[in-house]
Amino acid sequence: ITGTDNVLSVANLAMLTGNVGRASSGVNPLRGQNNVQGACDVGGLPDVYPGYQKVADPANRKKFEQAWGKQLSPDNGLTVMEIIDSLETGKVKGLIIMGENPMISDPNLNHAERALDSAEFLVVSDIFLTETAEKADVVLPAASFAEKNGTFTNTERRVILVRKALDAPGEARSDWQIICDLSTALGYPMSYGSSSEIMDEIAEVTPIYGGIHHDRIQEVGLQWPCADRGHPGTMYLHKGKFKRGMGQFHPVDFIPPAESPDSEYPFILSTGRILFHYHTGSMTRRVDALNEFVSGAYAEIHPEDVRRLGLVDGGPVRISTRRGQIETTVKSTEMVAEGSVFVPFHFAESAANVLTNDSLDPVAKIPELKVAACQVSRV
Repeated sequence: ITGTDNVLSVANLAMLTGNVGRASSGVNPLRGQNNVQGACDVGGLPDVYPGYQKVADPANRKKFEQAWGKQLSPDNGLTVMEIIDSLETGKVKGLIIMGENPMISDPNLNHAERALDSAEFLVVSDIFLTETAEKADVVLPAASFAEKNGTFTNTERRVILVRKALDAPGEARSDWQIICDLSTALGYPMSYGSSSEIMDEIAEVTPIYGGIHHDRIQEVGLQWPCADRGHPGTMYLHKGKFKRGMGQFHPVDFIPPAESPDSEYPFILSTGRILFHYHTGSMTRRVDALNEFVSGAYAEIHPEDVRRLGLVDGGPVRISTRRGQIETTVKSTEMVAEGSVFVPFHFAESAANVLTNDSLDPVAKIPELKVAACQVSRV
């Protein structure tokens, strides 16, 4: 089952059980970061303009050409994985990375590293010198969430005002200021004076955000769709009926993973997060209190597999896949099933994504990070 099919399955269940279109119902996924929703809402996807207005629609393109005073391509952009592949083939020559650390987070890291090394010019903007920033030709210091004004949009579609709590250190600046200066230097002047001005433009070109301005969310956020300044926001979607009238169920078939266990790689590898660290660890691994709980990498292996392979709880182990291998520490636990291995991906010293498969979901183009065939052996 792909990630897209999982989403469709959850939507099917929500409709089947009547948990759509009324209070205290719906689907509320735990997104990977706090503003994933907001980034997607304002065009952080390769096939849509802000407000999920399709790039392929000529009317949308004309609208944004008039708003921005620039001719726009009729073609969709590239997904993150497509960008990485295009670096290695030479289709993409340079890259600006803001707040991401693909040298830890991307699948098949050996391939990702080759691709980044192929870039003719690499710029990284981040709050710390990450593993990716160490490869950059230019590093632009960025302000953290507590050092800038703006908004976050959470998973219930609520746009929340974020207020600067302290000054950014040194030369660090807000992302919007960095983007404005880069754009101006590249020939498209951007002269916004504040994040509030940018929000006003978002409202102007994005119908679902049409009534959302900083002065309206000083105390409580607003949930989109919010069509105009008089609109109170939308507590929940699909009240009374769906946009298309009736809901639509989507049959989902089982699709086997790109890799299944075999005689050479008999274990199922899954990767993911743990409670005490976040994503690539660029922030949380700098927090002593969190490192007291978990200070380094490990692999969760069932006690029976530990015994059968002659491993020792707390001892070294080698995990290998068709893409590479890492050495880490055994954590014997019944939290995983026999024949399965779980490795958190936060730790650069035993980077789990050296092992993962860059096979993609055919619709969302998201890599298959949760399933790979692996081998477990003594060191």
